[in-house]
Amino acid sequence: MASYDYAAIEKKWQKYWQENDTFHTDVWDFSKPKYYVLDMFPYPSGVGLHAGHPEGYTATDIMSRMKRMQGYNVLHPMGYDSFGLPAEQYAVTTGHHPDGFTQENIKTFGKQLHELGFDYDWSKMVATSDPKFYKWTQWIFKQLYLAGYAKYIDMPVNWCEELGTVLSNDEVIDGKSERGGYPVIRKNMKQWVIDQPAFAEKLLEGLEEVDWPESTKQMQQNWIGKSTGVEVKFDIVGGGDFSIFTTCIETIYGITFMVLAPDGDIVKGLLDRVTNREEVESYIAETLKKNDMDRTELNKTKSGCELKGVTCINPVNGREVRMFIGDFVLASYGTGAVMAVPSHDQRDFEYAIAHNIDMIQVIDGDEKLGHVDVSGHAFEKGDYLGKGYILINSEEFTGLTVEQAKEAITAKLEKMGVAKRTVNYHFREWIFARQRYWGEPVPVVHTEDGGIHVLDDDELPLVLPELDDYKGHNGKAPLENATEWKKYDHNGIKGTRETSTMPGSAGSSWYFLRYIDPDNDKQLADPELLKHWMPVDLYIGGPEHAVGHLMYSRIWNRFLYDKGIAPTKEPFKKLIHQGMILGSNGIKMGKRFPEYVVNPSDIVRDYGADTLRLYLMFMGPLEVSKPWSNTGVEGAKKFLNRVWTFFTEPANIKDDAKADLEKVYHQTVKKVTGDFEKIAFNTAISQMMIFVNACYKTGSCPKEYAEGFVKMLSCICPHIGEEIYAILGHEGTIAYEPWPTFDEAKTKEDTIEIAVQVNGKVRGKVFVTLDEDENAVFDKVMESEAARFISGMQIVKKIYVKGKIFNIVVKP
Repeated sequence: MASYDYAAIEKKWQKYWQENDTFHTDVWDFSKPKYYVLDMFPYPSGVGLHAGHPEGYTATDIMSRMKRMQGYNVLHPMGYDSFGLPAEQYAVTTGHHPDGFTQENIKTFGKQLHELGFDYDWSKMVATSDPKFYKWTQWIFKQLYLAGYAKYIDMPVNWCEELGTVLSNDEVIDGKSERGGYPVIRKNMKQWVIDQPAFAEKLLEGLEEVDWPESTKQMQQNWIGKSTGVEVKFDIVGGGDFSIFTTCIETIYGITFMVLAPDGDIVKGLLDRVTNREEVESYIAETLKKNDMDRTELNKTKSGCELKGVTCINPVNGREVRMFIGDFVLASYGTGAVMAVPSHDQRDFEYAIAHNIDMIQVIDGDEKLGHVDVSGHAFEKGDYLGKGYILINSEEFTGLTVEQAKEAITAKLEKMGVAKRTVNYHFREWIFARQRYWGEPVPVVHTEDGGIHVLDDDELPLVLPELDDYKGHNGKAPLENATEWKKYDHNGIKGTRETSTMPGSAGSSWYFLRYIDPDNDKQLADPELLKHWMPVDLYIGGPEHAVGHLMYSRIWNRFLYDKGIAPTKEPFKKLIHQGMILGSNGIKMGKRFPEYVVNPSDIVRDYGADTLRLYLMFMGPLEVSKPWSNTGVEGAKKFLNRVWTFFTEPANIKDDAKADLEKVYHQTVKKVTGDFEKIAFNTAISQMMIFVNACYKTGSCPKEYAEGFVKMLSCICPHIGEEIYAILGHEGTIAYEPWPTFDEAKTKEDTIEIAVQVNGKVRGKVFVTLDEDENAVFDKVMESEAARFISGMQIVKKIYVKGKIFNIVVKP
């Protein structure tokens, strides 16, 4: 048989699959069980695929191929998240429309995906920048607006002057734009937002229904940040009031200062009354240079500024309280003000030390614990909740336990009319507009009378106009340059079109629905098809999307479910995060160390796509990050050469060794099937290697076993799998052949090794059959190395746990 010519074999079968439309899915075939497997679709960048892309894509491909062999009707599509900043920057620089740049990149990606042998149904491809697709993105936005979830409000935003656009919090890193690393400041602007908090409870409930990594669920729960507490009103001396939200109402007697958001309306209304206005305004200006992450999660300082001359009254005891501003308090979160109890909150404690503010301890230990000293560290709720500790310095509530005081103090404040029980969320509005060109136009018109008109369905899609200048100027969106396009005069309604575009996360929030019915121009997708195919059975993508795409898509899907369009509450039944492929130096591949960057196309050229796929799956568990190893690639290639050499030699395929290979074959089918289902591809490959070694040792392999092995291997290495299957005498493709089965009885070992313990210590091991009785096993024990620890001793007791261990207790 000829040597393994991977290049010729891979081209041959890729051509076959394409010409025969092998992986086309008839979505209307309801006669089989469905399996919908999906990758997080890529942004088609100019550099093409990187080493991390094929890892997750190979995993879904394996599952797709196995399920197809198991009799499922498999939907495994691919598309492109094709709106993006690089294409816009290209347009700004060259003056050319970004779609040309995008289409060229899509061709590059498509070529690379094709050469890797993935079984995508390309007839289902979508691209978010295609007007046929974003017509329905605009339609969903329209429904969100009509339902009151999409709003046009004045709010503080992350503004990047260099990019000329607003950025969401997840697009800002360390005070700079994620793309380009440009400075980002806070400023108030009219913005389109999606009311995320309105979905908070439904999102939390939905996490109970999905098979997702617990870490991702926890991240989403924390991002939503549900807390139950009390909202209390505080009067400002000299007029005015504000409210705070607290989950620790039991500490209200310990308040010694208040902190307000520097950029909030409360502070603006007090500027004429503060005696240090210049200092306050300077602090506000510095705050506006920071984004929300810098001010909260990344904030390690105790900066702040007192509003001198302004105080408020604690309603529970009438005590006058000093007021400060601090950048860690956000106007857009909660009430824009927080109460500070330095004896019972470490952040407040450190702030009080830094600004020389008094402290009042109001919670102490019980009789058993005794007095708790708070002079060096706050006694926080994590230390005292649920332990029966008591209140001190709290007037009539002194002596009550914390739990009793929570209810009693709340009841008193409610009776006074200054408090209400409420639920708060860390979740904030999703800023849903960008001052960019390359995005979905927002389908609304600002009418001459100051209202908002949403476009009729027959006016969709609202298509992006071509421009002479794709750069925004003076903080305005590029679409402001489209003088004629902006003008709206239709059915008696006159106005100006919205010139912001939607964020890149818009199309990716629902694309999984469109794959099912991508050419439907009458509706988002046929309801009967959606009902059959949703939810996605397996979704694989990076963990970096935990609180971005994975949250947004759940919101849109839940909204469409509530409207009776999406058939399931949750879009993704099972979620897997693939780990990162690191450079061989153990560091993330990138521009910093270009010599360690691996281009998948180079590996395909030098070793073949099957070798790359095999290596990526054999590196280790899919979910963990792993360093690249050229030695490992060589090892994968050697294994495929061994497979080719043995299974393409006719003399090796015969039934005379069936009995010798029976057990290892059935064990292999069982383990590979189970490991594939568990997404444990590395251990499945290890078992395949064991089987191949057994074949070499035996010198031959029955055709039935060879075919079964090749079917399993073809899921990981489809080209060589197809070719060997053809050499074994089959016509057409292996893709729809039945998955191999195993006989459980034939997987059992004839003999097993058990440990021998003498007085609790392992002193030897023996091989036994499963049906051997205790006396027969004991005879073997006395012939083993354990015998010397028993000889000459009195046996007190023998305990044989069948098939597990033999215990012997002896004494002199």
